[in-house]
Amino acid sequence: MTSGQNPTDRIAAVSAGFLGWTLDAFDYFLVVYCLTLIGREFHRSDAQMAVAITVTLLFRPIGAFLFGLLTDRFGRRIPLMMNLLLFAAAEIATASAGSYRMFLIVRGLFGIVMGGMWGASTTLTMEKVPVRLRGLLSGLLQQGYALGSLLAALAYFFLVGRLGWRPLFLLGVLPALLALAVCTRVTESEVWKQTRSSNWGELRNSILSNWKLFLYLALLMTFMSFTSHGTQDMYPTFLQRYWHFDAARRSMISAIGSTGALFGGVTFGYFSDLKGRRRAIITALLLGVVVIPLWALSPNTTLLIAGAFLIQFVVQGAWGVIPAHLSELSPDSVRGFLPGFAYQCGILLASSIGIVQALVAEHMSYATTMAMTAGAVFIGGAIVTALGKERHGMAFGGNQKQSPPTGVPFATGEVGLSG
Repeated sequence: MTSGQNPTDRIAAVSAGFLGWTLDAFDYFLVVYCLTLIGREFHRSDAQMAVAITVTLLFRPIGAFLFGLLTDRFGRRIPLMMNLLLFAAAEIATASAGSYRMFLIVRGLFGIVMGGMWGASTTLTMEKVPVRLRGLLSGLLQQGYALGSLLAALAYFFLVGRLGWRPLFLLGVLPALLALAVCTRVTESEVWKQTRSSNWGELRNSILSNWKLFLYLALLMTFMSFTSHGTQDMYPTFLQRYWHFDAARRSMISAIGSTGALFGGVTFGYFSDLKGRRRAIITALLLGVVVIPLWALSPNTTLLIAGAFLIQFVVQGAWGVIPAHLSELSPDSVRGFLPGFAYQCGILLASSIGIVQALVAEHMSYATTMAMTAGAVFIGGAIVTALGKERHGMAFGGNQKQSPPTGVPFATGEVGLSG
């Protein structure tokens, strides 16, 4: 029996991956929402507390590197279970942090956990699910991030005034243990069993032989990260500075945007199953260019809210294709390492876009700044996507026939991506 033929096994794999990515996003955005409150307890400024977010971002590539190696060397399932267990420990440690320094240390450790989650969960899920549904379930898996953001906003809005910030982080412990229990019901990936490296030297050689592919994936993920961070990070500030909305209205509009993301990821993921990965990503990003005036330059609140929904519908629609697209581009033997590490390196490289937007906004309106930067990164992302290859619907596993790649000769690797 090849991997993913058991429906119960598939459901457990998708559920564990989705829950894990949701919980990681929930924790990450809790810090964003509670930043001022935590800083008040530790007697630190907003700028000092923002270091905690930066520390998490800096450590995410380390987590992707470490867990990516473990996923390719020892299997998809065990590293994911380790990650979920460490997540529960990080939640307890965050809620228990007694000082600013300890809080920073814990957030660094959480960065390692968060960085390792995406690669481990994506690889296991994409190797389990049916090829015909790979894009649809890719969109579902990726939008665990949007759901985590939405849940964090709701938890902050309804609970922080009653409970304070510490208990909010404990909310993720039980779901993490539930995801761990679900993961115990998942069998190991048959693809990994067929194609695993027999030793560390063989794995190292497989990684190094795909350095061109890694550089392309990192470039692609940098632009994809520009699109998400460029429309999310400074958007609450835009709503505050340009529209003068209070915290409640900003949270409401952000939640509406997250709802649009949930629908967009699944919609474009399914579209990619029908029409191809690159076409789906490019279509979503070009539609984003069309939506920009409604999102950033709306004349009234009603249209602004519609723009918030639609912009995240297309941005996260493009993102919904990424787990399937990167998994298909990556060779079997390094599928745990390459997509996850490239993803987190892209996040790191793109993390400066909020600073760029803030600096540009000093010389022009926030509306113009948001519109210009979004347009630039959408078009750039579409171009980089078009320059890459595609292995839409390829069969994973060394003993199965693989479809030829389509697109420009950009990457090299053992799955036929030679230039």
